[in-house]
Amino acid sequence: MVEPLDRDSRGILHPASAPITLDRFPPRGAAAARFVDRYWISSWQLPEGVRHEQQVLVHPVVNVVFEAGGAIAGGVDTGRFATVLEGSGRALGIMFRPGGFHPFLQRSLASLTDEVVPLSGVARLAGLEALLTPLVADLTVPPAVLAETADEALAPLVPDARQPCETTTEWAELAVRDRELTRVEDLAAAAGVSMRTLQRAFTEHIGIGPKWFLRRYRIYEAGEQVARSAHVDWAELAADLGYADQAHLTRDFTAAFGLPPAQYAAVSAAQRGRRP
Repeated sequence: MVEPLDRDSRGILHPASAPITLDRFPPRGAAAARFVDRYWISSWQLPEGVRHEQQVLVHPVVNVVFEAGGAIAGGVDTGRFATVLEGSGRALGIMFRPGGFHPFLQRSLASLTDEVVPLSGVARLAGLEALLTPLVADLTVPPAVLAETADEALAPLVPDARQPCETTTEWAELAVRDRELTRVEDLAAAAGVSMRTLQRAFTEHIGIGPKWFLRRYRIYEAGEQVARSAHVDWAELAADLGYADQAHLTRDFTAAFGLPPAQYAAVSAAQRGRRP
């Protein structure tokens, strides 16, 4: 389900201080919905001379992003993505479901991990750039119209036959929904396949292994707790997320967010206008 930013800020570091308006729209047509999770439009308007670096823990999926100057396709980013915002502008993103970009790239998604390529290099989608970049540049075009246009343009490009990646998508989205699935062994058992089969499918269709995928969503959950609460019981949260102990959660959180949990929580609380 596509939620508004105030209910789902997964991946956006310090969402309370992000100077953006983020509109999200689900795919409307059944064809695009097989492979697309959402369309998002990020808009910003900063005073002259003001620059803001926004950091993001990108979802472990492919995003195709259109701006006034062109379009790119970005694979799974295993680090923190940072972009500098200034002036006025916006971007339109097509966020694919886990594995959903595979039929369009037509090769292993591992080749796109930590990589960004011009959309012109993805033959099946290259025509979208000429259609959508002028609309993104025209700030009078409403976000809903951008999303609807992208949805309609993508629909005829979707393959008719069921794709192998769609099974991987089902496994990955099961892992996202079911918080009890914190280990690869658990996910493989729930999917009814071997761990080796699961590993191969994730690497081919998503671009990373299932262990990393599960860990990213556990870290998202920890970040959401901080974004919405002035007080977090880190030991309890570590247990809820399937960590062996609080130290392991602290290590993963610090690597992902760039600050230890307590420090990140204090900064987030201050940005919300509260005391930690």
